Amino acid sequence: MRITAKGQVTIPRYVRERAGLKPGTDVEFEIEAGVVRLVKARAGGRRRTRGQKLVESLRGRGDFEMTTDEIVALMRGPFADQG
Repeated sequence: MRITAKGQVTIPRYVRERAGLKPGTDVEFEIEAGVVRLVKARAGGRRRTRGQKLVESLRGRGDFEMTTDEIVALMRGPFADQG
C-alpha cells in the first residue's frame, strides 16, 4: 500500500468493516514510539482545530490585571475620544 502525493491512503474494506469505520466516521492519528495508529475519534464532539488547541494552551497564562475596557482604551490611544 502506498501513500499518494496528496498524503492519502485507502483503508482496505476488511479493515474498515472490522473496525466499524463507515463513511463520515471521524478518525484521529496517534503516534507512539514510532508507531502510527489510526483510531476512531473520541466521543464528545469534533476534533479541536489548531487554533482551539492554541487558545486552550494560552488560557490562564496572562500575568496582568486589566479590564477589557482598559485594554481597548489603551489600543485606541489618547486621541480616541476626540471627535
